[in-house]
Amino acid sequence: MIKISVFHLNLFFKAVNECSGAVNLLIPGGKKENINKDYYAQEALRQQYKKNGSYLRLSLDIPCPEDYMRIVFFSIGNC
Repeated sequence: MIKISVFHLNLFFKAVNECSGAVNLLIPGGKKENINKDYYAQEALRQQYKKNGSYLRLSLDIPCPEDYMRIVFFSIGNC
């Protein structure tokens, strides 16, 4: 699991959609939602991002190590 703060949403979605496997958003209550190439879920996150003033705090579960590293590298450059 990784917790990230997203300031550049379009770059975040680009990184997520380049992943080969699931990028699961952890939802309160223990549910997971794969947001990789799920444009409906991404639009809902976009609305929350706008509502928060261009900021999202997300908890993600990324099973594939390569995909996990892709998101970690995104988060390092996300400042």
